Amino acid sequence: MTDRDPTTRARVVAALRSQRIETPSWAFGNSGTRFKVFAQPGVPRTPHEKIEDAATVHRFTGVAPSVALHIPWDAVDDYPGLAAFAAEQGVALGTINSNVFQDDDYKLGSVTNPDPATRRKAIGHLIECVDVMDATGSRDLKLWFSDGTNYPGQDSARARQDRLADALRQTYDRLGEHQRMLLEYKLFEPAFYLTDVPDWGTAYLHCVAAGPRAKVVIDTGHHAPGTNIEFIVAALLRAGRLGAFDFNSRFYADDDLMVGSADPFQLFRIMYEIVSADALGPDAGIAFMLDQCHNIEPKIPAVIRSIMNVQEATAKALLVDAEALAAAQQAGDVLGANAVLMDAYNTDVRLLLAEVREEMGLDPDPIAAYRRSGYAERIIEQRAGGQQAGWGA
Repeated sequence: MTDRDPTTRARVVAALRSQRIETPSWAFGNSGTRFKVFAQPGVPRTPHEKIEDAATVHRFTGVAPSVALHIPWDAVDDYPGLAAFAAEQGVALGTINSNVFQDDDYKLGSVTNPDPATRRKAIGHLIECVDVMDATGSRDLKLWFSDGTNYPGQDSARARQDRLADALRQTYDRLGEHQRMLLEYKLFEPAFYLTDVPDWGTAYLHCVAAGPRAKVVIDTGHHAPGTNIEFIVAALLRAGRLGAFDFNSRFYADDDLMVGSADPFQLFRIMYEIVSADALGPDAGIAFMLDQCHNIEPKIPAVIRSIMNVQEATAKALLVDAEALAAAQQAGDVLGANAVLMDAYNTDVRLLLAEVREEMGLDPDPIAAYRRSGYAERIIEQRAGGQQAGWGA
């Protein structure tokens, strides 16, 4: 491809160079399964140190210029100062994630809780997160609710949807003109009978009711086995309501493994829907974010590897021969159409991505470059002592 088709190469390279993938602050802290979190040396103790790690990822990948915050895990007294610190490190503060799932008050739900006082507390936190957006210059507020019930009859499903709609309306009305509300869904957990936002259809309905700047987040690990996620991507793109991705992987029923590790072909199919809709670039308004928790693997290399996985899937998606695919589809050539996709997927794009990185002034092998940098050894020495960041901190 690099020698035979310079036009294709130039197009693909331009798209890869402009790709943006946001990293999550919590990926650098101690976090993992519900059963055990294994602490690692050198883990950040403060939001500032999380930003330093995120900036390190960007320094070696060149495509991760923003870091998402989780409130209150990343709460500080001076948010403009935190944004300035991030800029000094070469990154920006990105999506603000709310947290209405850890307090004891939320045992029966947050914004859908039958208790009005608990709902007011939860909505107050969502409004507070918009205040943080104002202070940091962030565009997006991401909402995920663990709300639901465990038993039939525990609460009214219809009333809970009404309460959810009211909370989303109040939050949406607080947004600034250039800010967006991103609503995430999850099939189940921690609610095991009824989850208040269980699927993309529920999220879509609430976003339509809230307003045009309410969009749906697709977390790639939040679906039943066998779900055709790329169809959801296509449907939401068609409706103009796809706002963001949370990239990760899961083998069974959780979602915090490295993106592309469980099913790289699925990631390719998802990215092809994005590419075919011309929705890869920043102008399309889709935020591509990682949402992962690294428990047994070293955190910074895991984030770098995740970004590389997304890049590889994207590069393959960009190599799909759109004209040949359209012709085969129009002709009803089932095998031919599938072969076009498979030809692109089976292409080894690692050399191409290495060349792209070199053209960007980066090391062609980000993982090896990070290991040679001495950063891991340095933070282990510098961050000895203190309280390491993790879930809830």
